[in-house]
Amino acid sequence: MKSLILLFTITISSLSAQTIDYNLKKGFVANGYDVVSYFNNEAIEGSDAFTTSFDNVKFKFSSEENLRLFNKNPEKYIPQYGGYCAYAIAIKNDKVSINPKTFQIEDDKLYLFYNAWGTNTLDLWKEKNEDALKAKADKNWKTIKFKK
Repeated sequence: MKSLILLFTITISSLSAQTIDYNLKKGFVANGYDVVSYFNNEAIEGSDAFTTSFDNVKFKFSSEENLRLFNKNPEKYIPQYGGYCAYAIAIKNDKVSINPKTFQIEDDKLYLFYNAWGTNTLDLWKEKNEDALKAKADKNWKTIKFKK
């Protein structure tokens, strides 16, 4: 019985120690773009003057006001799927980098997408059933969010 309790304790401890694998290009979530600005339908690069950490990762902001808004409610502004391409999470069950200027706010959530070499996955996302893609991405993310 003691060994079962010990095994249970170790398992729970290791699960709580896991952190989400965020897409940290340039050392910041969203490639250093201001995650609050997306909610104003703008992709604005953040400034080194306005940074913070949340969930063991760093964020940049374009203004003190956006930094304040983020600190007030960080969960609202964090990109879905750790800031990886939403389309790739859904279709490939894989983490793919993004173009921080290619995004969508849907149901008050931020989705980021790959857009390079003639492939804009936001366009592909919109061409298909977005609700089905979100459901598939949500399911896939549960299995890969801790994998580096």
